[in-house]
Amino acid sequence: MKAAVLAAVGLLSPLTTLAQAPEDPYLWLEDVNGERALSWVREQDRRSQGELEARPGYAALRARLLSIYDSTERIPYVGKAGPYYYNFWQDAAHVRGVWRRTSPGEYRKKDPVWETVIDLDRLGADEKEPWVWEGAEIRYPDYTRALVSLSRGGGDAVVVREFDLVAKSFVKDGFTLPEAKSRISWRGRDSVYVGTDFGPGSLTDSGYPRIVKRWERGTPLSAAAPVLEGAKADVSVLAFASDEPDFHREFAQRALTFFTAEHYLVVDGRLVRLDIPADAGVGTFREYALVTLRGAWKAGGREYAAGSLLALPWDAFLAGRRDFAVLFAPRPRVALDSVSTLRNVIIVNELDNVRNRLYVLSPGRDGAWSRTPLPAPEFGSVSATAVEAESDDYFLDVTDFLTPSTLYLGRVGGPARTLLKQSPVFFSAEGLEVSQHESVSRDGTRIPYFQVSRKGPVLDGSHPTVLDGYGGFEVSMTPYYSGGIGAAWLEEGGVYILANIRGGGEFGPDWHAAGIKENRQRVYDDFISVAEDLEARKVTSPRHLGIVGGSNGGLLMGVMLTQRPELFGAIVCQVPLLDMKRYSHLLAGASWMGEYGNPDVPGEWAYISKYSPYQNVRADAVYPRVLFETSTADDRVHPGHARKMAARMLEQHHDILFYENTEGGHAAGANNAQRATFWAMAFTFFRQQLR
Repeated sequence: MKAAVLAAVGLLSPLTTLAQAPEDPYLWLEDVNGERALSWVREQDRRSQGELEARPGYAALRARLLSIYDSTERIPYVGKAGPYYYNFWQDAAHVRGVWRRTSPGEYRKKDPVWETVIDLDRLGADEKEPWVWEGAEIRYPDYTRALVSLSRGGGDAVVVREFDLVAKSFVKDGFTLPEAKSRISWRGRDSVYVGTDFGPGSLTDSGYPRIVKRWERGTPLSAAAPVLEGAKADVSVLAFASDEPDFHREFAQRALTFFTAEHYLVVDGRLVRLDIPADAGVGTFREYALVTLRGAWKAGGREYAAGSLLALPWDAFLAGRRDFAVLFAPRPRVALDSVSTLRNVIIVNELDNVRNRLYVLSPGRDGAWSRTPLPAPEFGSVSATAVEAESDDYFLDVTDFLTPSTLYLGRVGGPARTLLKQSPVFFSAEGLEVSQHESVSRDGTRIPYFQVSRKGPVLDGSHPTVLDGYGGFEVSMTPYYSGGIGAAWLEEGGVYILANIRGGGEFGPDWHAAGIKENRQRVYDDFISVAEDLEARKVTSPRHLGIVGGSNGGLLMGVMLTQRPELFGAIVCQVPLLDMKRYSHLLAGASWMGEYGNPDVPGEWAYISKYSPYQNVRADAVYPRVLFETSTADDRVHPGHARKMAARMLEQHHDILFYENTEGGHAAGANNAQRATFWAMAFTFFRQQLR
């Protein structure tokens, strides 16, 4: 009888009984565009939207979020190419978006005049395609051509077309690639490096190019010359050129895993393997090779610590010398956040207990480097990026939870920074404060987290609270201004928490390595410790505590659901990984085995199986209510993860909601209206469940 009921609501085929069901009865939900699967999705969407959109306040919240996302007062962030600043923009008048440009002088004005380069709404209408912008690479040094990437619906697979920036039109018979997860890069005026789907056997198990070739203008793609080939089990292979004034170098890379690779310098058409650790990164600055270490490295009679940034002239490096200058060395709770190379100097951005600090590094004639602090606000998150390769100008972006983001233009060694743009105030921050706290994880490790709340909150455990986390791939979670979170949650009296758990990059590569593969449970223990600390401090209590995370953070949500459901009152699980038995066989999943391990290896499945949410959800458990959100067009993390988890929980009679947007790719929204719906549903769900 139970099987017949499940079949009637679309969870099992009428011809399948539970006794006859395979180990995974929901494999059919992995058929992304299959009619049976989409019919199930449509039914769940109707149910979830019917409930949430009917809630008091939903319509007003969605309208307010859309007004924030569409605001013409937002900062139009730019990249400089030749005489222009380029920007991609979406608002109510440009739903799909417009790629546009203006002059630096015009950009400084309050309301700059923009020149349209590509109007995606018009292009999509003319070509009857749901184009989503995926970026453009402009050719150096003439800046007259671009390789434009367009996605159907927002997935990672793109169509590439060459675009003439003078005529503002696509180039007939130019460099063009059909839809694939391609990697293409300018090599010179009439030459590109390209990795794409060249036919059977040309892709890795992760769906990325296994072969990279050199393609000359005027020749068919089939005539492109192979440069480097990898193995099917690799993540990807790529090649690219690095250009600075007076310096042109070409590189190739064979990514063995997400975190390891073979690096090559292309010299006169031949590959020179670079003698650096497989888990290191390599870059270039003028005459210097820059090496970033994930692990410790013994070289040249010296040991360099994991997390270090090293420099050595290319000529000396290729000649075998290993007496690197140490541009950054990690310290306890201090890690390298980012590096930006300008024409004559490097800006290093470090994280000190998850707070940014900037320095300018200048090479001297004697091989020594000078280090000078670059003054910056001491609050929130600060980033510095080069304006262009030809100068020492930089953009400085400053943001925190309560202060609208501000963009400055500076010049190293030049006059005082100029204020360029400031985001408008999207919510009232009056009476709010930001504080930093620490919990203690199961193994004694101190876990920092940020808290945004009313000043001097009454600590009685009653505050509706949303705890956000990620914990993977060396991604650092730092403070940022979000009009959406402010309007949807903070103004309503809610508390927002951002956790800095292991697996991230807040304290360098060791912080990340401490939470991968067999150590993955530490990530989850860290997040649990933050939740428990919030309860111990009486900020909130399980009834009022919600959690949210997407992608790898969606996996975190699934683990919290199955391991410690009693800690939470609601969970929003977005574009998640959940079936860790099959993740490596779904879309780009194979590329993440360096993070999680290989579930097809018994010894590795032994530890993965202990936390994989899809295999650990139980009918006899009591779970908080969950909202799953995903996208049909997500070709990175398969929507089958969320679909199957939702179906299994419905079969077990758990109370859950499921929503799948048809577009948006891994971002789950291709335009501002879709993003507004996505987040309005999430915060309406929290408002409903946590008060």
